[in-house]
Amino acid sequence: MTASAPSAQPGLHTPRWERRKESRPAELLAAALDLFVERGYAATRLDDVASRAGVSKGTLYLYFSNKEELFTAVVRENILPLLARFREGIERSDAEPAALLEGFFRAWWAHVGATRLSGIAKLIVSEAGNFPDVARFFHEEVIHPTGELLALVIRRGIECGDFRPLDVEAAAHVWMAPLVMKAISSHSIDSCCPLHEQMPPQRFLDTHVELVLAALRNPRR
Repeated sequence: MTASAPSAQPGLHTPRWERRKESRPAELLAAALDLFVERGYAATRLDDVASRAGVSKGTLYLYFSNKEELFTAVVRENILPLLARFREGIERSDAEPAALLEGFFRAWWAHVGATRLSGIAKLIVSEAGNFPDVARFFHEEVIHPTGELLALVIRRGIECGDFRPLDVEAAAHVWMAPLVMKAISSHSIDSCCPLHEQMPPQRFLDTHVELVLAALRNPRR
C-alpha cells in the first residue's frame, strides 16, 4: 500500500518562482537606481539593468516599456513616499516651528542627502539639457513639492509670530539649494578632493540650520 502525498495547504508555502515573480519589480527598480546613480541617465542601458537584477531584458519589458518609464518608477517608488511621510509628520506635529524646521532639514539629509537618492539630483542637474522631459518630471514631482514642505513650516512660524515675515517661496528655494548642492558634491567633486579639504556633512548641516534660524528669528519676540 503506497502512502498518498500530503495535500498542499493553500497559502502555507508559496513556490519560489512565484515569490521571485512578485519581487521582480522591486529588484528591477533597485538595480535601476544603482545604475542611474553610477552611470547617469544617458549611459544606463536597459540590458544592464536587467542583468544587474538577474533577469532577461524581455522580463524587464513586462514591467517597464522604456527607460523613461523605468526612471519615473524609480523616483516614485523611492522619493515620493519620503515626501509624503515628511508632509504627514509636519501636519501632525505640534512642535515649535524652529524645532520643526530643524527636524525637516535633518530628516531630508538623513533620508535623501546622505543616501544614494541624492545621486538622482546630480543626474538631473548634469543631464537636464539632453533630457528635458525627465527634468520637468523631477521638478514637478520632487523639487517643487520639497519646497512646498519647507514653505509650510516657515508659514507656520510666521503665523504664530516665531518667525519674521518674509518671501516664503523665495526663502524655501534659497535654503534648500545649499543642501542639494552639498548632496550633489558628494557624488562629484568631493571624490576628487583630499579628505581633509571636504566639509563634513554634519558640520555643514549644523551651521546651515543655525544660519536659517537666525535669519528667521522675529526680533519682536
